[in-house]
Amino acid sequence: MSDDTSQQLKKFTFSAKHNYQGQIHEENLEIVIPELLQASYSFYTWPSAPILAWFLWEHRKELLGLHVLEIGSGTALPGIVAAKCGAKVVLSDSATLPKSLAHIKRCCQLNNLKVNQDIHVIGLTWGLFLNNLLSIGPIELILGSDCFYEPSVFEDILVTISYLLEANPTAKFLCTYQERSSDWSIEHLLSKWNLKCHIHNITNLGQSAGIDVHDLIGDHSIHLLEISQ
Repeated sequence: MSDDTSQQLKKFTFSAKHNYQGQIHEENLEIVIPELLQASYSFYTWPSAPILAWFLWEHRKELLGLHVLEIGSGTALPGIVAAKCGAKVVLSDSATLPKSLAHIKRCCQLNNLKVNQDIHVIGLTWGLFLNNLLSIGPIELILGSDCFYEPSVFEDILVTISYLLEANPTAKFLCTYQERSSDWSIEHLLSKWNLKCHIHNITNLGQSAGIDVHDLIGDHSIHLLEISQ
């Protein structure tokens, strides 16, 4: 798909320190993501992805054995973190973008995750009810980072999420959203599709590892949403 001269490897390190019987113990997880230098949406790790990945890392004990679907995976950082923390993960991107799906598989392989064994990759197009969407199986958590990047896709995303949550009533959709315009809103669509939304406070995200959340967010305004029925 691409040679080494057309991509760069970006490393993300997640860590946590624990005091156990007077001794400091540290946990670390390193994820390597290949990014294409002339990237389209799917081949670049947008700022929302590390925020969601850090949230998952800090809740890693809750992920063990959990059935997780990531939509619009792109470079799949959050989904790969979830898989490394013991979740049973399905990664997805548009069925019309075979190069993006191939890149997701490449991201998995670089992190020693065997596709179709440790992790699964499928084509899933927002707003279209194709066989892949119908045959995913039980889902307990849906992930999405920066899916709401363009108002024209907002309803397609929420139609898909509404369908999945109806089929999996106890599941929730955890997504990070980068605010690009104060005029953009999903509030009316949430109401239309009978969905509830809770905003998580991410002020202390990364604090256990000595990281300031502002170093992760930079100049961006990013929100962590939990959407459910």
